[in-house]
Amino acid sequence: MFWCFHGLTTAFSNGVVFMKINTVQCWSRPCPMLSGELTIAVQANVCHAYQMVQSNGIPNDQVVVMMYDDIAYSEQNPHPGEIINEPGGPNVYPGVLKDYTGVDVSVANFLAVLRGDEAGVNKQTGGPVKVLRSDERDTVFIYLADHGSTGVFAFPREFLHASDLVDTINEMARCQKFSQMVIYMESCCSGSMMLHLPKNAQAYGVAASLPYESHCACFYDEDRLTFLAGEFTSCWLFHSQTSDLTQTTFQDQFVFLQQKITQSTPCQYGNNELSSLTISDVLGNSDPRTRASRFRGAETFQLTHLTPSSEVPLIIQRRRIQRESNPVKKEALQRDLDKLLQTRNAVKKAVHAIAKRACPEEAARVMADRRPLTRLADMKALVEHFSRTFSGWSQDQLADFGLLHMHVFVNLCESGVDIARIEEAITTVSSLTEFW
Repeated sequence: MFWCFHGLTTAFSNGVVFMKINTVQCWSRPCPMLSGELTIAVQANVCHAYQMVQSNGIPNDQVVVMMYDDIAYSEQNPHPGEIINEPGGPNVYPGVLKDYTGVDVSVANFLAVLRGDEAGVNKQTGGPVKVLRSDERDTVFIYLADHGSTGVFAFPREFLHASDLVDTINEMARCQKFSQMVIYMESCCSGSMMLHLPKNAQAYGVAASLPYESHCACFYDEDRLTFLAGEFTSCWLFHSQTSDLTQTTFQDQFVFLQQKITQSTPCQYGNNELSSLTISDVLGNSDPRTRASRFRGAETFQLTHLTPSSEVPLIIQRRRIQRESNPVKKEALQRDLDKLLQTRNAVKKAVHAIAKRACPEEAARVMADRRPLTRLADMKALVEHFSRTFSGWSQDQLADFGLLHMHVFVNLCESGVDIARIEEAITTVSSLTEFW
């Protein structure tokens, strides 16, 4: 995630922003706030967003970065210390702030930072506690990027729920923690996280996709064996770095996103009147020479290798198998792929069984429908019960494959099935499931 506010800029990254999670926060007065396989793209997104804001003149004392930070020097990175966000692009890792890394990238810390609640931060790795110090004079910009599904956004070991995000924004509004807020979110089903943004508060959100829609990774790098970015983030950063932001509004940028993004549907939420804000009033503005240099590549800017996020782990593993020449290592990689496929099928089978047990007369419809989420608290309770009960699967497995089926729990909730009955079905099916 990445947020800034005139007064302070903050960025978070998982690995939420930026999952694992990445977030950048910025604030300046009166101001805005910004908030593996796919993990590499997510962390690259966050690092790139930070570099843009920093080059636009937002000072570091107005920036908070939450980044899992496990890829720059990973043994699997053929270029130690280097993270790129586009083919042939610059290294966006050097100089990135690391206010929250590793185990400190948590939902509780993220929400505490937003609230400006130092006491609510549990920082295990040491170092100063940095939170959003905004007030009624500040504009806040939040940017989030990672795995997601209906009503949930993935952090390294848990999920941020739509109910908690909306409740925190409402609390910030009541406590006059901002004058205006802009939120950008890249994840599958990201619209479901902002569908209930208060329209009577000064909060405006842009989601990469509809509440029930997947989102795509892009720019597959054969050398690094991974995807470098997300479609939504690539487009909004490109537009921001090639436009005169003193003459560009958020509405102008949204129109650009609608035109350029082809694999999902960008959507606006909350108070759309704020889309008339000039972007430079929130994110600063690059100098003309930097903008001109970036603009020279505008005609050739084209997204490649667009791939649904849910397919990324499987595609990368298949590419590893194709490239491996050692028979023993190749066989081991194939076993890993087989396990991924078995886990995906097992998760799907388990969710189907839960639907049949909780609502046998409507199971087929519950599996197929894509109902809008209105019962946010009930959805949070079900997802948390599912995660605890199916703890035999890792958080990465749940993020890769469990998120594909969150709409089933939404449909059960919205069909009026008793929550206790759904939880009983989850518990029973878990007891019959073989984990591996």
